[in-house]
Amino acid sequence: MGQGPGIREFNRLYKELDDLYHNLALRQGLSDSASIILYALYLLGDGCLQRDICDLSYISKQTINSSIRRLEQDGYLYLQPGRGRDMHICLTPEGRRLVEEKAAPVAAMEERAFSGMPQEDQQALLRLTHAYLARLRAEAGRIL
Repeated sequence: MGQGPGIREFNRLYKELDDLYHNLALRQGLSDSASIILYALYLLGDGCLQRDICDLSYISKQTINSSIRRLEQDGYLYLQPGRGRDMHICLTPEGRRLVEEKAAPVAAMEERAFSGMPQEDQQALLRLTHAYLARLRAEAGRIL
């Protein structure tokens, strides 16, 4: 039993989207996880928690932690204790420059691509993605 052409095309497009971000990270000289962390820091702001980055991304806590440690060793960020076990991820001046140089253009690219679509297409994309996700979650519930 295989998949129909619609879901195959959807999965191909999903992979193509993933490949686009992977290639952007490579061209910027970053690992995928470092790129995602810098992007998250751009969106969430300096001083966010590791948990916030995990919630925003699809990467495991362990991978995020390893990548944060690497970025810390490279002098781009430092950790500041918060409440309990919370650690705030703070950018150094060099880290702020890196976020502006690497993450800001990616966020701007996304904004231009999305806002360049007609309003009806933007709303349709969001509506249909929400609908697909809801159905996929329901189907996953049958397996889990």
